[in-house]
Amino acid sequence: MITCTLKYVLDPYKIAEFEQYARLWIPLVNRMGGTHHGYFLPSEGANNIALALFSFPSLAAYEEYRIKMAADAECCAAYELEKRNRSIISYERSFMRPVLSGQG
Repeated sequence: MITCTLKYVLDPYKIAEFEQYARLWIPLVNRMGGTHHGYFLPSEGANNIALALFSFPSLAAYEEYRIKMAADAECCAAYELEKRNRSIISYERSFMRPVLSGQG
């Protein structure tokens, strides 16, 4: 399993717009074979950092998702919404693997 961790730098005056965008992606990732663990929005501390975590069985499965996503009408509509809202200033994408009990 591989987990994609996205760290977003947001316009702090557009958190509601980002939340609208985020709510679109959770079912899209799940529909396309991933497991979305949610978006985490600012509460205390920095007012412009958000995180998202979602997993796929493998990096190859994630790459297949990226190809399907680029051609999917709902995914393209979500991207277009963010282009209009401009709530995301920048983002970083990292891939992590879990440490589970019993693994060597």
